[in-house]
Amino acid sequence: MTLRFGIEEEYFVVDPGSRVVVPRAAAVVRGARPALGERASTELVDFLAEAKTPPCDDLDKLEEQVRSMRAAMAASAASEGVRLAATGTPVLGDLVPAPISPGARYAESLATYRGLDDEQCICSCHVHVEMPDRERAVQVSNHLRPWLPTLLALAANSPYWAGRDTGHACWRVMAWARWPVAGPPPYFESYAHYEDLVGRLLDCGALMDTGTIFWDVRPSARLPTVEVRLADVSLTAADAAVFAGLIRALVRVSAAAAEAGERAPEPSQEMLRAGYWLAARDGLSGTGLDVCTGRPAPFRDQAGDLLSHVRPALLDSGDLDRVTGGVRRLMTGGTGAERQRAAYRRRGRLTDVVDACMLRDVPD
Repeated sequence: MTLRFGIEEEYFVVDPGSRVVVPRAAAVVRGARPALGERASTELVDFLAEAKTPPCDDLDKLEEQVRSMRAAMAASAASEGVRLAATGTPVLGDLVPAPISPGARYAESLATYRGLDDEQCICSCHVHVEMPDRERAVQVSNHLRPWLPTLLALAANSPYWAGRDTGHACWRVMAWARWPVAGPPPYFESYAHYEDLVGRLLDCGALMDTGTIFWDVRPSARLPTVEVRLADVSLTAADAAVFAGLIRALVRVSAAAAEAGERAPEPSQEMLRAGYWLAARDGLSGTGLDVCTGRPAPFRDQAGDLLSHVRPALLDSGDLDRVTGGVRRLMTGGTGAERQRAAYRRRGRLTDVVDACMLRDVPD
């Protein structure tokens, strides 16, 4: 079974001298449109710009698309006299209140979510995997839930916030957790159950619309995909591709289990929240917990368990060596968060951290 997949990434716009975030995303997106078309877009906050790959059917093509997409965005930024940084939270800058991008929808968001929008300075990576229907998408979501803290630990790339080390590997998820519909999704008995809950959340005003369903796994509001949206933007294109390959393999294994009638494990929201917090605090080097049993479990061991779990799908797609090697590289060379801190330790300068996160205007 071949499932097409793709990536959405967000990047901070930074001044090349001071390395602070600057509200120039709209100009960067305009400059990238000749190369990327509508795949380049603004976001709620004018500090950050978004780009998307087209759907791809294999991992080599996806990584090539990520590299060329990043190069196009970086070239546009350079032409505007700014740069782009791939980090989940801004390392330097005056962030609050954040500059809200123009547009009726963003104005409605500000009226609805108020101070949350003022502090919405985070950059994430969303992986979309093709799904035949929404019923299967929510079944896959159920099977993904126990693995979400492990995935979060692997993708951690946001230790700094506005000039300080937060002590966390993934501060982005801590900021994101304040939203009314965010974090690990509930267990859904069916797509009808999903729709009923979403309807109730819309009716009470906790959701502005279906585009503000911010659970970390959801049926996409606009595409025939399941969308996994818990990761920080990756430090490198290679990291992004490995993470997407891992997600696609996990979705394939989960879809096969659902098709076979296997009921997914049902860890409680309390255990998932604890697992998220441990992953966000310590990343891959820390000890989390088995969310189904509550027992302590090092995230490195859980990452190994995840690789074993998805091995059949990786073998079938030809991605086994690539994804396994990439995960092992994160274990030995460090996650994005660990590499950011290593950049700081060399000279004790946060500007060096921003430089380590910069996109380049040629594919690396």
